[in-house]
Amino acid sequence: MVTHSSTILDHLVALYGEEMGKATYQRLRPLMDRYASLFRAGRYMHNLPQPAHTPQAVLSEGDALLITYANQLQEPGIPPLQTLANFCERRLAGLVSGLHILPFFPFSSDDGFSVIDYRRVDPHLGTWADITSSRRYFHLMFDAVINHTSVQSEWFQGFLQDSPKYSQYYISVEGDPDLSRVVRPRALPLLTRFNTASGPKQVWTTFSPDQVDLNYRNPDVLLEIMDILLTYVTYGAVIIRLDAIAYLWKEAGTSCIHLPQTHRIIQLLRAVLNSLAAHVLLITETNVSHQENLAYFGNGTNEAQMVYNFALPPLVLHAFSTGSARKLSSWAATLELPSTTTTFFNFLASHDGIGLNPARGILSDEEINELVQLATDHRGRVSYKQNSDGSSSPYELNINYFDALNNPSIPEQLPLQVSRFLTAHAIMLSLVGVPGIYFHSLFGSRGWQKGVELTGRYRTINRQKLLRAELDSALEHPDSLPSQVFYGFTRLLKARAASSAFHPHATQRILKSGEAIFAVLRASPDNSQRVLCLHNVSSKPQYFTLDWNTIFPSSSISLKDLITERRIDLKTNTLDLMPYQQLWLAPEV
Repeated sequence: MVTHSSTILDHLVALYGEEMGKATYQRLRPLMDRYASLFRAGRYMHNLPQPAHTPQAVLSEGDALLITYANQLQEPGIPPLQTLANFCERRLAGLVSGLHILPFFPFSSDDGFSVIDYRRVDPHLGTWADITSSRRYFHLMFDAVINHTSVQSEWFQGFLQDSPKYSQYYISVEGDPDLSRVVRPRALPLLTRFNTASGPKQVWTTFSPDQVDLNYRNPDVLLEIMDILLTYVTYGAVIIRLDAIAYLWKEAGTSCIHLPQTHRIIQLLRAVLNSLAAHVLLITETNVSHQENLAYFGNGTNEAQMVYNFALPPLVLHAFSTGSARKLSSWAATLELPSTTTTFFNFLASHDGIGLNPARGILSDEEINELVQLATDHRGRVSYKQNSDGSSSPYELNINYFDALNNPSIPEQLPLQVSRFLTAHAIMLSLVGVPGIYFHSLFGSRGWQKGVELTGRYRTINRQKLLRAELDSALEHPDSLPSQVFYGFTRLLKARAASSAFHPHATQRILKSGEAIFAVLRASPDNSQRVLCLHNVSSKPQYFTLDWNTIFPSSSISLKDLITERRIDLKTNTLDLMPYQQLWLAPEV
């Protein structure tokens, strides 16, 4: 029998009341016991290959995750998951430590986020064996898209037929409750009318009419989802991403976002995983304001071990678009972790766009509007959300990050564009946390305008699927954009992995460095290694002046740039940085 923490019972009672909470706990216990037996017997391995790293060593300076679709690369006659695994093993083993494979389940819309069956791999993509084969070289991060399911799922089809099992799996809204305060992430109706066996019903659909929200007031739903997440652990998931988790619990008369019950459910998931598979990490995907986002760390021990650092992408873009790092530096100076078991998940691009809401309150409305104009000028798109007062406001820039930094309509020398792009990512890689790199960013992809025309969806602009043969060919040509970006990333990732100053729990200090330089000093947890990271966000040369002995005490003034491995002898306290140059400086050993 697994040892059950009273905390688990406490969470269930808080969610469902004394009687139902205890009854749900009695149903959860055998589920946990079953998985505990599987884990002890090693059967959760599903004959998986041995991992490259032990689960306990998930977080280190060598960790970086690739964010990718399962069908990101195409080869005739080969399941996409096999193509992806082979490509990553050949090109990325030793550079990134983990793969975040975006939803690979059967789906009906939203490029995988409208899940039909949580327990199956889409046969068009491959099999569970194809997923787990990558475990030989990489940690695996799976999506838990548990706010909603597809209308085509067995669960919702059962709901439509008034099946006793599924009749309470979704949220039917009767009468005219007060929904005026509900936060809307998209400019779409909150409720969708469906015809059921017992007549028409208004059903809660936060994200789209094809994505029906699950009803966590029903403990059957919670137990079903718990079983699914533990199944993911049996297939080798080391990190579980809680997609759109902020909207999980609904309560008429409230905003229906960040509710206490939502935090309770995350705490419950964490407590169960701590009991059964303590090596598995939770990461919350909450595209909201920075302070709201930080709340998902809980007290530092009881909720997510990682949260997406959503404010970083728009703030870095603002720095490069204005040539000023002041706003970015001021914000970065406030970053603090609540414990040594938590850290940030840093990224600049993902399968979605560049969220604007996390930057509100950090950037002014005028500065946000300037980013909106920039995206439009750079051939991107802008998505809007509906506000409670009936108005709409921009919430996301739909544009590849390379295009956001480099206007496709303005001819520039390729090396300059690549330098600007890589320096932006060097900032991301220099900050405390675990970096996530979107597949398209790794190769400097441009916006897929034709894709937007084909689908009518703005987010398609940075979701183009590539032919492997064409990508491999481009990487073999040193003058190509994919090659220059990829090998630039290679230098950055190797430099980062070489110093414990970049450990996810190492300290960081943002230095005052003038208008156009973003400067961060990283120090390893034991303070044995220090790296000064300097980034010029402007198109003009900059000069960094500092008393070097305060940065590297008891060291000579001979420094090495970890990225280029070039020796730098300082004869004065001033260092020159060329336009968009990055330097990661450490004492030469």
